[in-house]
Amino acid sequence: MTGPLVPFREIVLKVHSRCDLACDHCYIYEHADQSWRTRPKTISDEAISWTARRLAEHASAHALDSVSVILHGGEPLLAGPARLRRVCEELTAALDGTAELDLRIHTNGVQLSPRYLDLFDEFGVRVGISLDGDRAANDRHRRFANGRTSHPLVLKAVELLRQERYRHLDLGLLCTIDIENDPHAVLDALVELDPPLIDFLLPHATWDEPPPRPGGSQTAYAEWLLKVHDRWQDLGSPVPVRLFSSVRSTLSGGPSLTESLGLAPTDLVVVETDGQLEQVDSLKSAYEGAAGTGFNVFSHSFDDVAAHPGVRARQLGLAGVSETCRTCPVVRSCGGGLYTHRFSSANGFGNPSVYCRDLEALVRGIEARTEVPPAVTDHAELADAQQDLTRTLLARLHADLDGRGGARWEEAWQLAGALESSEQGAAALDHVLSHPYTRTWLLEALEGLRAGRAGSVDEALRLRACTAAAAVRSGLDLKVAADYRDGRLHIPTLGELRLGEEGDHGTVRLSTGEGGVVVRRDDGGGEWRIGRGADSPDWLPVRHLDRDGVPSFALDDIDPYRDCFGAPASARLGSAEADGWEAVLAEAWDLLEREAPSHAEAVAAGLTTLTPLAAGHHAERRHGYGAVGLTSTNDAKPLALELLGGFRRTTLRALLDVTDLYASDGAWAYRPIWQDEAVPFSRLLAEAHERVACAALDPCFMDGVEEALDMMDSAAEPTAAGRRFISVLREEVKQTRDKWAEQTQDCFAPERSR
Repeated sequence: MTGPLVPFREIVLKVHSRCDLACDHCYIYEHADQSWRTRPKTISDEAISWTARRLAEHASAHALDSVSVILHGGEPLLAGPARLRRVCEELTAALDGTAELDLRIHTNGVQLSPRYLDLFDEFGVRVGISLDGDRAANDRHRRFANGRTSHPLVLKAVELLRQERYRHLDLGLLCTIDIENDPHAVLDALVELDPPLIDFLLPHATWDEPPPRPGGSQTAYAEWLLKVHDRWQDLGSPVPVRLFSSVRSTLSGGPSLTESLGLAPTDLVVVETDGQLEQVDSLKSAYEGAAGTGFNVFSHSFDDVAAHPGVRARQLGLAGVSETCRTCPVVRSCGGGLYTHRFSSANGFGNPSVYCRDLEALVRGIEARTEVPPAVTDHAELADAQQDLTRTLLARLHADLDGRGGARWEEAWQLAGALESSEQGAAALDHVLSHPYTRTWLLEALEGLRAGRAGSVDEALRLRACTAAAAVRSGLDLKVAADYRDGRLHIPTLGELRLGEEGDHGTVRLSTGEGGVVVRRDDGGGEWRIGRGADSPDWLPVRHLDRDGVPSFALDDIDPYRDCFGAPASARLGSAEADGWEAVLAEAWDLLEREAPSHAEAVAAGLTTLTPLAAGHHAERRHGYGAVGLTSTNDAKPLALELLGGFRRTTLRALLDVTDLYASDGAWAYRPIWQDEAVPFSRLLAEAHERVACAALDPCFMDGVEEALDMMDSAAEPTAAGRRFISVLREEVKQTRDKWAEQTQDCFAPERSR
């Protein structure tokens, strides 16, 4: 097995190997591996010291900023306060100055008392307690050897931990699932105790010893958990539930939050009471010696264990699951299930989980109950989310400048705040900030500051031009400052004023109000009055389409940040060229409205800016939602396709800015009909998204689209939002198919009488 070692960040330290309860579902005492019988009851001083030393070496060698040590058993409290103090002291001293130590203990709670909790408070040991629900549920398995209930003692421990002086030590409750228990009663009992977290655990089982299924259902555990989930939601999700949070996280493109799910590599090692180093404890359910490595803390490092084939097998992510799992749509969420649950004597661990169908049903069930961001289906919501993102970037630029913009930046920043105080000022500022090339400026200014690029502070000071543009648009009576370079003042969304020669730099003052806009150079070099009319020798306004029935898109051939497409932006169009663009765009728009009215409606709502492009290719830069670059053409249909395709690209990019539609991109490859090569999911989605729209104008784009949607529906990459997005594409495909089918029928229909 290749690849770097994954360092251990979590150590399970067995401080006592016996237990005061006789739980019949315990993997240590009731399952295949019975090695506990030969181990010392309590960990020795020597094993404690060597564990602390090995852990400090490991943390130092891998530059770990923190490590977790979980005190475990058997029942760890049976080790007694003196032994637990020794453990805490040794570990704390060894890690001091090397890594932060996160100490935890998992207990059945029967022995918990203020004496223990005062010790844990001293060393910051947080406490997790095992409790299977109400008394009936807990008594089903968690009893003393004589059959006596443990429930009252556990509740007493939980109540003790809830006291104000100990509350900060509370990790939460661990509940092992039994599907014969009432799921609502179990959840209600746990929630009533107000824990910081509830963790539901599937009972350990293998293909040789499968879990009980009293009703015979292959999804009984999922059904039980989904009843818990629904009850939890009905209660307002009052307590975090790790299992549900983990599935939701992976469905949103995030990481798994538990070892039992997801594809993250394992980073856990177990130290037994005799100093033996073992793999994850649950492997004891598989067969005798399954967790063993042959290493111990006295003679071996944690790196020796990290290189063990059994450990490496659980660090391979997608490559470490069975072939069945690798092609399963929910593998990112379930990760093939807990490694132990995959075991069979016939095929080792090369199987899906024995809970495979349960896990798929659980993930699908939670996915169906997950709300997706409204921006996925609503262009207005997407525009709002993009505006929020732009404002966030502007705030970040302000923070990154950290005063380096001086009085000029502060003046513009204060002006932005003043504009926000009135309705017309806020609307004008929103208009300028939502301009697609404002995003290009912000991203480049941020990148320049972080890279220490020369002139990056001056680039950031474009904010002065943005606030000046907002002041002009507001119509308020204001006097504002802006900077000009090379004799030109660019006012975003409005135009460009030529007020000097190449190489001239300086500041101007703009007086705004009902009387128009007056611009004066600070050095007394001239005064100009500008408006929004036609070109003049000094003033070049941003043009807008002005044809009946055509949206008033800006034809922006002047913004200095507009050169952000796959081909270079054209220079300023002459009047005749602009008229030509307007004429062919009117034809293209008429075609789009006739042949694809729903798409035309979306374009009209979401598109604001068209930028003419010249021939040639270069790398694209990022821009905000609502801009499309178009190549000059005299043919309406190619231009309509370019307009529609460009809008789909900018929409998808904007959506990916604010939500995740997929994760693990590149882990799988797909070959759609229109491609000669396999492509990652991101490209498959982007191309299918564009082709679905273009098919409304030309049915040849429909070839292979439905097959591509089938590929994506059965893929593992889509998030819950991504699957909703794919369903929207299916709806569009159906509408387009119906449209072309109807037109074909009309072509052969007999002429109707009038």
